[in-house]
Amino acid sequence: MELAHSLLLNEEACSQLGEVQKAEFIFEWLRYLEKLLLATSRNDVREKQKTLVEQLLSLLNSSPGPPTRKLLAKNLAILYSIGDTFSVYETIDKCNDLIRSKDDSPSYLPTKLAAVVCLGSLYKKLGRILGNTFTDTVGNILKAMKSAESQGRYEIMLSLQNILNGLGAAATPCHRDVYKAARACLTDRSMAVRCAAAKCLLELQNEAIFMWSTDLDSVATLCFKSFEGSNYDVRISVSKLLGTILAKAIISKHPETALRQSIRRVSLEEVLELLGTGFLRGSSGFLRASGDMLKGTSSVSRDVRVGVTQAYVVFVSTLGGAWLEKNFPVFLSHLLSLVSQSHPKATQTQIDAVCCRRCVSFILRATIGGLLGEKAQIAAAKDICQTIWKLKKVVDAVLSDGNLETRVGSTDVAASQHMLVCALQELGNLIHSLGTTAAPLLQDSSTGLLDSVISVILHPSISVRLAAAWCLHCIAVALPSYLTPLLDRCVERLTVLKSSPEAVTGFSFAVAALLGAVKHCPLGIPHGKGKIIMTLAEDLLCSAAQNSRLSAQRTQAGWLLIAALMTLGPAVVSHHLARVLLLWRCVFPASPKDLETEKSRGDSFTWQVTLEGRAGALRAIKSFVSYCGDLLTEEVIQCLLPPLPCAVDLLTQLSSILKTYGNPLKTPSVVYRQRLYELLILLPPETYEGHLCTILKELAADLTTPDIQVAASTFLLPPLCHQDDLLILSPLLQETDHKFIEEQLLLGNGVACGSLEYDPYSIYEKDVQGDSVPKPLPPTLSVISSAAKLFGVVCAHVGEAQRLLILEQLLNSMKHTKGARQQVVQLHVVSSISNFLKYVAGSKGSLGPEEMRRLALTLVMGALESPNPLLRCAAAEAWARLAQVVDDGAFTAGLAQVSFDKLKSARDVVTRTGHSLALGSLNRYLGGIGSSQHLNSYIGILYTLSQDSTSPDVQTWALHSLSLIIDSAGPLYYVHVEPTLSLIVMLLLNVPPTHAEVHQSLGRCLNALITTLGPELQGNGTSVSALRTSCLLGCAVMQDNPDCLVQAQAISCLQQLHMFAPRHVNLSSLVSCLCVNLCSPYLLLRRAVLACLRQLVQREASEVSEHAVMLAKDSREKLTPDANIREVGLEGALLALLDKETDQRLCHDIKETLNHMLTSMAVEKLSLWLKLCKEVLAASADFATITCVDTMQEEEGHKLDDASVLTTRSDEKPHRFTNPRWATRVFAAECVCRIINQCENANSAHFDIALAQEMKKRDSRNDFLVLHLADLIRMAFMAATDHSDQLRLSGLETLLVVIRRFATIPEPEFPGHVILEQYQANVGAALRPAFASETPPDVTAKACQVCSAWIASGVVSDLNDLRRVHQLLVSSLTKIQAGKEALSHLYNESASTMEILAVLKAWAEVYIIAVQRHKNHKQTLKTTSCSEESIRNGSNSSDGLLDLVYTDLGTLSRLWLAALQDFALLTLPSEFASQLPVDGGAFYTAETSENAKLHYYNSWALILHATALWLTSTGFVVADPDEGTSNLSRPVTPTSMCQDSSSGASVKSPEDVYTDRFHLILGISVEFLCSLRSDATMESITACLHALQALLDVPWPRSKIGSDQDLGIELLNVLHRVILTRESPSIQLASLEVVRQIICAAQEHVKEKRRSAEVDDGAAEKETLPEFGEGKDTGGLVPGKSLVFATLELCVCILVRQLPELNPKLTGSPGVKATKPQILSEDGSRLVSAALIILSELPAVCSPEGSISVLPTILYLTIGVLRETAVKLPGGQLSSTVAASLQALKGILSSPMARAEKSHTAWTDLLRSALTTVLDCWNPVDGTHQELDEVSLLTAITVFILSTSPEVTTIPCLQKSCIEKFKAALEIKDPMVQVKTYQLLHSIFQYPNPAVSYPYIYSLASCIVEKLQEIDKRKPEDITELQIFQEGIKVLEALIIIAEEQHRSQLVACLLPILISFLLDENALGSATSVMRNLHDFALQNLMQIGPQYSSVFKNVMASSPALKARLEAAIKGNQESVRVKLPSSKYTRNPGNNSSIQLKTNFL
Repeated sequence: MELAHSLLLNEEACSQLGEVQKAEFIFEWLRYLEKLLLATSRNDVREKQKTLVEQLLSLLNSSPGPPTRKLLAKNLAILYSIGDTFSVYETIDKCNDLIRSKDDSPSYLPTKLAAVVCLGSLYKKLGRILGNTFTDTVGNILKAMKSAESQGRYEIMLSLQNILNGLGAAATPCHRDVYKAARACLTDRSMAVRCAAAKCLLELQNEAIFMWSTDLDSVATLCFKSFEGSNYDVRISVSKLLGTILAKAIISKHPETALRQSIRRVSLEEVLELLGTGFLRGSSGFLRASGDMLKGTSSVSRDVRVGVTQAYVVFVSTLGGAWLEKNFPVFLSHLLSLVSQSHPKATQTQIDAVCCRRCVSFILRATIGGLLGEKAQIAAAKDICQTIWKLKKVVDAVLSDGNLETRVGSTDVAASQHMLVCALQELGNLIHSLGTTAAPLLQDSSTGLLDSVISVILHPSISVRLAAAWCLHCIAVALPSYLTPLLDRCVERLTVLKSSPEAVTGFSFAVAALLGAVKHCPLGIPHGKGKIIMTLAEDLLCSAAQNSRLSAQRTQAGWLLIAALMTLGPAVVSHHLARVLLLWRCVFPASPKDLETEKSRGDSFTWQVTLEGRAGALRAIKSFVSYCGDLLTEEVIQCLLPPLPCAVDLLTQLSSILKTYGNPLKTPSVVYRQRLYELLILLPPETYEGHLCTILKELAADLTTPDIQVAASTFLLPPLCHQDDLLILSPLLQETDHKFIEEQLLLGNGVACGSLEYDPYSIYEKDVQGDSVPKPLPPTLSVISSAAKLFGVVCAHVGEAQRLLILEQLLNSMKHTKGARQQVVQLHVVSSISNFLKYVAGSKGSLGPEEMRRLALTLVMGALESPNPLLRCAAAEAWARLAQVVDDGAFTAGLAQVSFDKLKSARDVVTRTGHSLALGSLNRYLGGIGSSQHLNSYIGILYTLSQDSTSPDVQTWALHSLSLIIDSAGPLYYVHVEPTLSLIVMLLLNVPPTHAEVHQSLGRCLNALITTLGPELQGNGTSVSALRTSCLLGCAVMQDNPDCLVQAQAISCLQQLHMFAPRHVNLSSLVSCLCVNLCSPYLLLRRAVLACLRQLVQREASEVSEHAVMLAKDSREKLTPDANIREVGLEGALLALLDKETDQRLCHDIKETLNHMLTSMAVEKLSLWLKLCKEVLAASADFATITCVDTMQEEEGHKLDDASVLTTRSDEKPHRFTNPRWATRVFAAECVCRIINQCENANSAHFDIALAQEMKKRDSRNDFLVLHLADLIRMAFMAATDHSDQLRLSGLETLLVVIRRFATIPEPEFPGHVILEQYQANVGAALRPAFASETPPDVTAKACQVCSAWIASGVVSDLNDLRRVHQLLVSSLTKIQAGKEALSHLYNESASTMEILAVLKAWAEVYIIAVQRHKNHKQTLKTTSCSEESIRNGSNSSDGLLDLVYTDLGTLSRLWLAALQDFALLTLPSEFASQLPVDGGAFYTAETSENAKLHYYNSWALILHATALWLTSTGFVVADPDEGTSNLSRPVTPTSMCQDSSSGASVKSPEDVYTDRFHLILGISVEFLCSLRSDATMESITACLHALQALLDVPWPRSKIGSDQDLGIELLNVLHRVILTRESPSIQLASLEVVRQIICAAQEHVKEKRRSAEVDDGAAEKETLPEFGEGKDTGGLVPGKSLVFATLELCVCILVRQLPELNPKLTGSPGVKATKPQILSEDGSRLVSAALIILSELPAVCSPEGSISVLPTILYLTIGVLRETAVKLPGGQLSSTVAASLQALKGILSSPMARAEKSHTAWTDLLRSALTTVLDCWNPVDGTHQELDEVSLLTAITVFILSTSPEVTTIPCLQKSCIEKFKAALEIKDPMVQVKTYQLLHSIFQYPNPAVSYPYIYSLASCIVEKLQEIDKRKPEDITELQIFQEGIKVLEALIIIAEEQHRSQLVACLLPILISFLLDENALGSATSVMRNLHDFALQNLMQIGPQYSSVFKNVMASSPALKARLEAAIKGNQESVRVKLPSSKYTRNPGNNSSIQLKTNFL
């Protein structure tokens, strides 16, 4: 293929190829040439032009295929447009000659067609340059058309379209001729030709004025004719033509043409009249139809009506939204008139009426819903409302008219009914789509919307009543706050008007519809409503018999209400179940005998009522089973069973009852059957086991003797076909934008569309698709589908003999019927057999004996050869199921053989299509094709069929089947890939474009092949690259196909290729193809585009985005009318599309695509994304935010600029998003939050304004989020104050995210302030509306969260500013104080629970923060002594916040405790359910406890923390802070909490109250922590642990824990589990803090016990004292009973996790293993330190014996940590873990237990061992020397020496060892080690007990003196040596002080010479280094001190050494001046010595 990439065709290479390869080669060359020509310079092209033209023209003669001829023509045109145009006339002549040729053979046809295409292309590209030749050309083409076949006509039409396009107005002379020709083609028998003609005429009308002026009527009539017998594509094309022309007729203004010919202006009325004619009379025109009309026979065919409907939509869309807004009233009244009585034809039968109504609804939905913004939609809704009032008045006038007879027969009422149904349905849809933004519409009293809808509920027509009820349903879903009032109103009307039949049915529909809306409203309805409705339903059922005029209506209404009630779910229904079951039992007779007597008794009317009642009961129970599955326990099923036998009996009697009482019972009996079947399908078959045979017989009868005469296959079969197979049938079965109206064509003319009046019960069901009305089919149809479904279940459960009989019966009944009737029976039988096989396969059952297989096979086989394609599809699926059920290789092979034989012999299309599909689907459920031999035979036969060009149908089915086989063969197919691929490419290049369905199947095959090849497509081998090229070539051919579904296939193939071999797919051309089709009118194409885009942006979002923008800039013609990529980029175009799109799946894909783009690009393209979001959100500002200005003004005069920034719109340029819907705005708000999250993971400058500004200065392209803060606040503000509740929630969420992310960022210009401070007015204004009284609870709850976050963030320090937001919380607190009683009754009780808890949680958060700040403030006051003023200012904010909260604390604490008690009750396990309070808790009711639980889960943790803080702040001293003062308006707060004295005798003592509260908090915490759910948030766990910490901060709770050992152990075990299951360091640290507090509590308890024992036994003997503490007298610690043991477990867990080496099991030996010491992370160090501190506290909790058993473990761990983490750090510092272990050691060693008499000896032994272990750390282990830090180890030894009793360390061997270590340390070269050693020795020498210190002095003093003399000799050179020297001198000085009198003089005599030697005289002082000078000062100062102290020694030394004396004097004299100055500073030089880091670190010495 590389050879094809040249400017000229490589003819040599080409000639060597085979037929197929040659065609591929040429196509590839033409593709390449097209790109090359555009990139080559003009001169190069001119050089080769002649050859190129010859080559192209020679190709023209070689009969090219359709895609090739199109490309060829395109290239010729491009060539001439770039090169010279001399020879173009010759080329045109040649083409014309080819067309004139008389050769009519099929082989010559492609050449002729290619010539036609070339002409079109040349004229399109070159246009007027060829001006004078076009008349001949057009004439020639038109002449050729007369003899052309369909392909020729198709190409000629498209060619003419191109010629017209290129010539524009110049082609006027030919307009009439072209028009004539196109007219003929518009009603051609080939659909493709009709489409092409429509396109041609669409082009023609641009210039041909007569089309939309003088000939307008005939064009319209022509289009109507064209719709007859049309397919979907024709309807799309022709409706586009008709709509455009009519729109043109209205808007055209042609002054210059008016002079030439008088054009009549067409008015809107005339245009609508024209369209109306088509809609009502079709193409029959005005006169011809009159005869038929008089006879009343003709009816407009449905396809014409659907076509006209689409034309209406195109017409309005072309004129645009603004036009519709202006002319809406006219348009509305015209549309409604289409279904009014003035045209009785349209609505003469129920079927016609339903279809017409559907069309009108579709037009309204597509225009109002699609074109108008929210404001205009509200105006439209008002207009619709006016219309409803008008129609209502007409009805009222008629109804008030005299006697009953005239009233019922009145035509006006019937006339208005369809208009009302359409109006009401559209009103419902409108409000549903507007959501809460429709609130102003309903509040507007002048419109009276609700009144108008409710008034129509009494309309005489049942359809109107249902439509009104549905409209109320939509209102309730859109505006949940209206649900309860509407329900109350309807229930009240129903009760009052019980005696009017219309009211009973109407209002019962309304109530049912409203109950159906509850599941769409998360806030629900009050629980009590269920009871009211149940009572009402019972009442209606009981009173039904009283009045025969009303009995039918009341019965229906009663059961309808009960059935609808079931949708409220188990929580509500469980309370009424018993009554429902009782009614269910009563509605059927008790025994068969009673049924017999019934039969003989009643008359036609009573039977009607009875059947109605029983059908209703069945439906209610079905509703119960489907909505309340949780309640279906064994006993309930037992209660359901008794009436079933009787219900089945009645089924068998129905036919005889019908015979007796005749026709009126026909419908009720069908409905009864259907309801019974539906219920039985849902119930498990075991429940009606005894009646299976009876039921089966009835089913067989129903299926084989149907009432309906038409085979309505389209509703029965699609669910039984495989989704993939439906694709080969008409596109109507696929998803389209017009499905709502196209459905009626699918069903066929005799069958009604679904509509509500066929089954009123469906009004409460789950919505089928989105917001549209439920569309149940007529009972006669739905009974069949239920019967077929039930047949599958029952047949699978009867015995085999029974099964055989029934199948034979079915087979016979099929044989005995004839004609159309036979088709119907066959359809029913096949669908029931399919159901049966599907059920058996699903339940892994077996088919039974051989005979059964034969029967099933015969039944299915007949259907495989049925003329109905849908039936063939279903049969192929059943064929596959049969193979699956039998599951026997031989049988499957047999089935395949049957098909092979048929295919070989049969020549008719039906058999060949049916059996080819059967082959394809045969292996679908068998896990693929197993043998290659079978595969070969399958492929062989399908190859042959797929090349049968005589029948496109056979090709389509065979190729589809091939694609299924490729899928199921998997890797086996590799061998066949090449031949299959070349077959596909050959067909793609040769099948005419008019057979789009063949191309679609080819696309599926290609897709399957690409999947089979998979990642191998990336390979580089020649074979792989050839396959890849073929795949790409196939995709290219399909991309050029005119059919949209084929293009969709191409896109999904490229998507697959991109997945497997991304490098080889040309991204820019793929993206351009996607962008062009972004707004295609075909839904499936748009879906394919977005699925592909979604995949592309996951990998390469930025590339895709760039390609899209480049393409938009390059393309000269505008892309698609709707996607404005040039201005807003692909992202903006997708957002705009999201706003228009209604298909759920598409919207989901758009959102996903945008999310992926945002994730990968938001940070780089920050401005673009924020701008897009802002534009979408700002569109709502026009509408809503204007109201906020005044609130801001009054609040803050000088900050008005913020407010005006928010509300005045920037007028830089008009908005690119016109009126986006609320859902789009919500998505934009969510995007803002996502952008903030993305920035968080990016550069830190996004959240640092100073850094951001600096980087922006450096490079202006830099962009950071913090610079857009004003925009973020503005967007959040706009969203939070919108009309739409969902948007308000998103806005508040955005605000919350902004506050949390930006709260801490300082404002560089005003130090001490943060950047958010300037926006406080905006935050306040955004929050205030959410606290208004009518705001829904979920919005208020969210706003509370934002309030608390704002106050807690600390942004605002000034209390007066804080008060605004604080005030909002105070107002909500006042509102909730009344508890569950006083909150609004609009929603479910759980909604008020949510609101109350949100408020309490917000307050809790504020209180926690206030307490923390107060605490921090106190600490800072302690540490810094700041001036008065700063204390005053500081307390302003920190205490001030606490003061603010303090005023409400009394109320709050009470409510908090109540909420916690509720939570405690709700979390009890289910077995305690009986003990719970009957009427619920403080804030929830018993019935709604399940829903309430969730809200408690969300908020309990912070409330717990706050309550614990409050209790500790009162120190458990106050029972209730303002017991008497605050009188809450609520009754006594819950049970045991803080009961007022009013509760009589049961007043608790304060001690009991504390105990209760203590146990409440402890209990909740333990319950939560011991079973952490996976969804438990970090926030909850942390809050819970903090609450425990707070609790244990105070003595009283500590004493409780200390005295109750089991409680402590329980808590420790729970904390241990938390530490094991949660990795977060903060949680582990918090847990350890609680552990520490528990141990403290235990210590206090033991101390207290010892103290009290001593006091009590004051005088008694000490020996008799009992032992307190763990381990008592034995020292045994029992696991599970021991606090100490539990603590040890927990600490070991922490330590071993951080330092696994501590675990002897891990290291493999009990001894020490040599590992390098390590530094832990900061978190790790903290955890280890905390654990060590806890360990050191443990001995104090034990008795002496207990302490002995614990000590070894504690010492092992402490020394282990020391050993593992003793790393050398610079500057001789100790790591934090070492410091902690030393601290812990000190704590352990100085424990009183070491000295207690009982434990003294054991401790001494253990401590000696420990010291030995420390000493052993020096010894090399395993021959390797460890790099431990000597300083750490020496310090540890020192701690031992100083902190233990002398007998531990004074035994000679240990002492010797220690001394050696110190000696060795003094020898170490590292100066820091020496300094530290001196310091440590200093502290040892000063130890008061001589037994300890003297040996060290004896051994080490001489070393030290030597060292100092050594320094003295070589003079120190740097600071460290100076430090060593200073420390040494200090040690000597210390020795002097300790020494006995007689030895002192010797020591001083040693010291003085050393000091004096460092003195300098005045000459040397000037030139000395700073070190020397410091040394001099130090020496001099020390001498000054020593001299006076030991004067005698001093004098002696001086006397004995004159040299020293002289030196000293010289130094003193020469230094006299400087000494004065230096003395004060020399004090400071000494300080660093004393305060050096070791002392700071080692305050444990």
